[in-house]
Amino acid sequence: MKILIIEDNEQIVNVLTRYLNDAGYETATVCDGKAALPYFDTHPVDFVLLDIMLPNLNGFEICQSIREKSTVPIIMITAKSEDADRILGLEIGADDYIIKPFSPKEVLYRIKAIMRRIHFEKEAIVDQLALGSLSLHLENRQVFAHNREIKLTKKEFELLILFAKYPKKVFTRDNLLDAVWGYDYYGDSRTVDSHIKRLRAKLIKAGVTDCKIETVWGKGYRIEETP
Repeated sequence: MKILIIEDNEQIVNVLTRYLNDAGYETATVCDGKAALPYFDTHPVDFVLLDIMLPNLNGFEICQSIREKSTVPIIMITAKSEDADRILGLEIGADDYIIKPFSPKEVLYRIKAIMRRIHFEKEAIVDQLALGSLSLHLENRQVFAHNREIKLTKKEFELLILFAKYPKKVFTRDNLLDAVWGYDYYGDSRTVDSHIKRLRAKLIKAGVTDCKIETVWGKGYRIEETP
């Protein structure tokens, strides 16, 4: 993920860049308000940290301009603590607001919190998945094939949803245990094999022939659509 830092304070830029890079993020920096928009228009970024008090063009104007063409997440950074400034920033489209002085750890936490929220909102929008003749309804936890419901257990349903969201992706047994049973599950990984076996049998019984869960020897499992 690439984060654009629009900030004219060199010390703050250095601290944020070092901290975010150490956390695994790619960063880019613009220190002049007037140069921020041309950079944004010509370079793909996934997140913006935006100071308000910038030379030549202030952060409010930049935020408003970005919002006219993009939904990229924006955190505004300022030395001002007045409610009016915070409200204005949020009204014109900022996702969050941080007041100087701040710790880089707080910035990282807020970035992660916003990205989790966006991911959750995107997941919530998707209520139905289709793969081959399968139709999966997430909210009602139902699976249909050829207009007939396939009765699945909770774990079987969650396995199938995971496969359907990422077709062709190979999941190891540990991947599946963590995603479906949770990190604190201490059972044997062979439980994955038994659930996969039962899930396969139910799909076959329902006449699903255009997608199947394959064993990738030495690696794990994946779902593939078949002609």
